[in-house]
Amino acid sequence: MDRVVELSYALDTFYFLICGALVMWMAAGFTMLEAGLVRAKNTAEILTKNVGLYAIACIMYMVCGYGIMYGDGNGFIPGISMLSGADHSVATVLAGDEYYSKLSDFFFQVVFVATAMSIVSGAVAERMKLWAFLGFAVVLTGFIYPVQGYWKWGEGFLHQWGFLDFAGSGVVHMCGAAAALAGVIVLGPRKGKYRSDGAVQAIPGCNLPLATLGMLILWLGWFGFNGGSELKISDVGEANSVAMVFVNTNMAAAGGLVSALLLARLWFGKADLTMALNGALAGLVAITAEPLTPTPLLATFIGIVGGLIVVPTIVTMDRKFRIDDPVGAISVHGVVGIWGLLAVAISNHESGILNQLGAQLTGIVVIFAWVFGTSFAIWKLIDAIVGIRVSEEEEYEGVDLGECGLEAYPEFAEAPE
Repeated sequence: MDRVVELSYALDTFYFLICGALVMWMAAGFTMLEAGLVRAKNTAEILTKNVGLYAIACIMYMVCGYGIMYGDGNGFIPGISMLSGADHSVATVLAGDEYYSKLSDFFFQVVFVATAMSIVSGAVAERMKLWAFLGFAVVLTGFIYPVQGYWKWGEGFLHQWGFLDFAGSGVVHMCGAAAALAGVIVLGPRKGKYRSDGAVQAIPGCNLPLATLGMLILWLGWFGFNGGSELKISDVGEANSVAMVFVNTNMAAAGGLVSALLLARLWFGKADLTMALNGALAGLVAITAEPLTPTPLLATFIGIVGGLIVVPTIVTMDRKFRIDDPVGAISVHGVVGIWGLLAVAISNHESGILNQLGAQLTGIVVIFAWVFGTSFAIWKLIDAIVGIRVSEEEEYEGVDLGECGLEAYPEFAEAPE
C-alpha cells in the first residue's frame, strides 16, 4: 500500500510540474502575441516588459504572494504564512494531508499570477514607461492578485459562498483585465488613435505571423492551465476528468475562433485574422471557469458565444468608449471572463441555477471591484510620483529607443545622417 501511495504522489507531483511548465510557456505566447500586434518601433520594449514581469511575479509570489493567498485568515482578511520548502513524508501523505509536493503547488500557482500580469502588458502597450509598468507588477503580483485569490482558491468567503472558478476565468483573467482597464484609463490612448473630428484611426500591428504563433502557443499552454487545475491524475476517475478538461478546452477554443471569424466576415466583409486570434483566446477564457462538467458539445457552444462576444466588445471599446487597448486584452480576458463565470451555472449548479448565478455574480462584482479599485489607486500613485506615460517625442519615435536604447528590427530604421 505504501508503495502505491508513493507512486501516486510521484505521478501527481510530476503531472503538476509538467502542467506548470506548460503554463510558463504561455508567457512566450503572450510575448509573441503582443509583439506581433504592436508597431515595430515598440517591439523591444514589449518583449522586455514580458520577460521582466515574469521574473518579478516569481520573486514577489515567493516572498509574500503565496503566503497571502494560502495562509490562515478569517475568510475576508488573509493571513500570511511562509512557504514551506520541505516535501512531506509518506506518513503525511498516508494521513491524507497532501497528494503532491507542496513545492509543485507553488510552482503551478506562481505561473498563474504571471499570466494575470501578462494581460496588463498588452493593453497598455506603446505609450507606458517601462519602469512604471514593472513597479505596478510588483504590487499586483505580490499583493492585489493574492488577496482575491485567497477569497476563492484560499477557501475565503467567495469559496464559502459557493462561487465557482475552476481554473481562473475570474481569479486570473478578469483580474488581469480589471487591472489593465484601470491602467488604460489613467494612461489615455495612443497619440493619433482618436482624431478631433471623432474618427478612429486603426493602428495595425507589425507582425501577424508572430501574433498567430503567440496564439497557438497560448492554446497549447492552456491545456496545462486547465488540465493542471484538476490537481491529480493518478487514479481512473481523475485521469478521465483530465481527459475531459483537455477535450473541452480544445473544443471551446475551436468554437471561439470559428464564430469570431464568421462574425468578422459578415460584419466587415473580410476574414479578419486578428479577430480570429482573439476569438480562439475568448473561447479558452470562457471555458476556464468550468472545463470539467460540460459535454464537449456544450463546451464548443460556450466557446462560440465567447467568440461572438469578443468581436463586438473590441469594436465597442474602441469606437464608443475610446478605450485604446492595442491587443484587445480587456475584451478577451475581462468581458469574456465574465461570460465564462456565468456559463458555469449551465453545467454545474447543484444548489440550483439561480443560486449559482447569484454566487457567480457576487464573485464577479467582488473581484472586479477589488482589483480595479486598488489598481486604479496604484496607477494614480505611480503617475503622481514618477509618471506612467512617455513623452510625445518618445512615443512618436517608438519606446524601443527611449526605454530600451535598441530596436527589435534595426534594419527597418532610418540611418542617421
